[in-house]
Amino acid sequence: MTQTPIPDGARRVAETLAGLGHPHEVVMLPVTGRTAADAASALGVQLGQIAKSIVFRRLSDDAAVLVVTSGDLRVDEKKVSAMVGKVGRADADFVKASTGFSIGGVSPIGHTSAPVILVDRELFRFDQVWAAAGHPYAVFPLSPDELVQLTGAPVEEIA
Repeated sequence: MTQTPIPDGARRVAETLAGLGHPHEVVMLPVTGRTAADAASALGVQLGQIAKSIVFRRLSDDAAVLVVTSGDLRVDEKKVSAMVGKVGRADADFVKASTGFSIGGVSPIGHTSAPVILVDRELFRFDQVWAAAGHPYAVFPLSPDELVQLTGAPVEEIA
C-alpha cells in the first residue's frame, strides 16, 4: 500500500504542530475540506466545530489579518476593522502571498509571514474544533484553548 505524500503546506503545519508540542497530527481527508460545510461533512462533526480561517487585507499597511471563527458563523468585517484598523477583502493571490496557503487550506499556524490573528470567542461553544492544515484536504483537531495557545491570538467577539 502506498502512502499519499503530504502536500508542502500540510507538511509545514505538521512540522509547526510538532515543534510546538501539539498532541494531534494532521489528518488528510478523503474529500476536500475547502469549505466549512465540506470539512464538517467529511469529519462527521457540527458545522460550528470547523475553525474556518478568513483572511482580510488591512488597508493602512497591506498586512494580512486572519480571523478564525466557527464554520456556522459569518465574520463581522466592521468589528474586525474596529479592532485592527480598516480592512478589506483579500483576493486569492494576496492570501497565498501573505500566508503561504491557498484559500480553502489556510491554517491558523505555520504561515510564511506572520499575520495579525484574531480568534472568535464563539469557537468556545465546543470542546474540540478542526482547523485547516495548509491544504484543502488537510485538517487537525484542537481545543479552542489550544488554538489560542498555538497562535497567541486574542479572543474577541467577531461574528
